[in-house]
Amino acid sequence: MQVTAAMVKALRERSGAGMMECKRALVETDGDMNVAFDNLRKSGAAKAAKRADRIVAEGAIIIQLSDGAAVIVEVNSETDFAAKDEYFKSFANNVALSVLKSRPADVLALGESQMVGGKDSVENVRQQLVAKIGENVSIRRFSTVDVAGNNLASYLHGNRIGVLVVLAGGDAVLAKDIALHIAASNPMCISEADVPSELIGKEKEVQIAQAERSGKSPDIVDKMVSGRIRKFIAEITLTGQPFVKDPDKRVGKLLAENGATVKSFVRYEVGAGIERKEDNFAAEVRAQAQGIAKGRA
Repeated sequence: MQVTAAMVKALRERSGAGMMECKRALVETDGDMNVAFDNLRKSGAAKAAKRADRIVAEGAIIIQLSDGAAVIVEVNSETDFAAKDEYFKSFANNVALSVLKSRPADVLALGESQMVGGKDSVENVRQQLVAKIGENVSIRRFSTVDVAGNNLASYLHGNRIGVLVVLAGGDAVLAKDIALHIAASNPMCISEADVPSELIGKEKEVQIAQAERSGKSPDIVDKMVSGRIRKFIAEITLTGQPFVKDPDKRVGKLLAENGATVKSFVRYEVGAGIERKEDNFAAEVRAQAQGIAKGRA
């Protein structure tokens, strides 16, 4: 029997396995959908679908460099234990290399691209990894950086925080120091010019409300708000922050002294912004105990 695209699609939706795995299973069973599904279950490929809704807030940040370019990728798992698995590490590194090779537009396009070192797509390899390690795994995000003759530096804090920074001017040592600072201080943007006006407006509203409660005169309130806004901008901008290696000097001054400017930076932290499920063991035990007590009543 000829295996059609519609058959592959139907089996993929039913099993959650990768496209190539579904096609292979159908070919091997001469198009028998039920037998193909059973074989996928036996191989573990269909298990991935059952894990797809599990929260993945652990994982690793991977950085790969090549001539004139770099990539930073966040690959997530359910537990930190899985992120230390050799299969997971190999997958994450190959994902980063695949981004460098194919330059996909987004995570979806990355999943459809061919994995470096093999013939399967990145998504199919991910499905196979889920079946192998027994945890949901997802590629959350990636960024590529082109150096274009500038100084590029990378910094990894374990596998939890990663930074890429591109400097015009300066040298490799300064670029590395700036990358380390970004990892430690987590600036929102490079300078005041990059801060969204909406963000400043919202912060100003908050500061005005707080200052007016002080009972001070309007002119004093204006001065208080202006000072607080300047402090807020300094705290969230790279150039306004005190340099981690010399807190008496701001990063902007350090850059100026070395004739350098930051062209761009990317900072990833594992699980940042992901809502994590908080397990309350004591509450769970109480609920179970109450259920048992009701059953006895």
